[in-house]
Amino acid sequence: MTHFTRRDVFRMSAGGIAVASGMVAMPSILRAATYPSRPINVIVPFATGGYNDRLSRAFMPYLEQELGQPLVIVNKPGAGTQLGNSYALNQPADGYSILCTSAAPYIPLTVLLQNAPYKVDDFTMINLPSRDYTLAATSSGGPVKSFAEVIEKLKKDPSSLSIGVQPASADYANMVLAFQAAGIDPSKLRIVTYDGGGPARNATAGAQVDVGFVGGEGFLPLKSKIRPLAIFAAETVDWYPDAPLIGASGLKTDFVEGSQRGWAVTTKLKNEHPDIFKTLVMATEKASKNPKAIETLKLQELATTWYGPEASNKAYLDNAAKMAKYVDLLK
Repeated sequence: MTHFTRRDVFRMSAGGIAVASGMVAMPSILRAATYPSRPINVIVPFATGGYNDRLSRAFMPYLEQELGQPLVIVNKPGAGTQLGNSYALNQPADGYSILCTSAAPYIPLTVLLQNAPYKVDDFTMINLPSRDYTLAATSSGGPVKSFAEVIEKLKKDPSSLSIGVQPASADYANMVLAFQAAGIDPSKLRIVTYDGGGPARNATAGAQVDVGFVGGEGFLPLKSKIRPLAIFAAETVDWYPDAPLIGASGLKTDFVEGSQRGWAVTTKLKNEHPDIFKTLVMATEKASKNPKAIETLKLQELATTWYGPEASNKAYLDNAAKMAKYVDLLK
């Protein structure tokens, strides 16, 4: 058996033998042995300041520590993440470009609604620590006390309450599915639409609408100003344990998960260079479990929960399949 030292491998890669000329592909095991040997780009398909941008920058020093190389944040916003996703797919599958993104809903949405030139399974998740869910809420000082009361009022008169929501979103789909399950005609509701989750949350907290359906994590800074009525999750959510599950309302309704944010790579990288993928997974797991990283990110209300690639990828693909099922509600 031939054994290669790191120095041997470096000489082979830097010395210009056939590998460097590109005439002969470097075997995966050699790539993994030398990886990483230079800075790694972290592609964020959003502008600066959003959740993924903040997550990538806050997590960066801890991931750098595990990988032994600097990370470079590359913001590629546009077309609902399609520009950033396409950019990532066009980079060499060598482990020097990884993604920090809201994999769901944006990758499935660009495939389902924008004819993106890629497939949902062209991307593989390393870890999705941030799982957001639609939260139906009302102003803390408002008269509505429970989701059952919302249903009761709307059954009697669908226009009796104003509903705030962002159109073409998982929140909108969940709102429609819930009211349809309750026998309420969504077309008769008094719906107020907003261009983003932020304005919809402010309108809910400020009692400009009676009930808002918005991603729950974004409500955390406004927690004292709202009353949670129902969260569209199967299990209690650790960052909002007091929010009643939609299942507790008695409604038998399906729902789509909200944003699933975190770390991903192209599936091509995973398939062609499993050792490099394994290196990225191990580094991300160690960084995610670093007590200092957990403490730092918690102070910024950013998630570090380690689910791992198998569970994260399953959650991502399951949610994408459910979005395809209800694609008409997302348009």
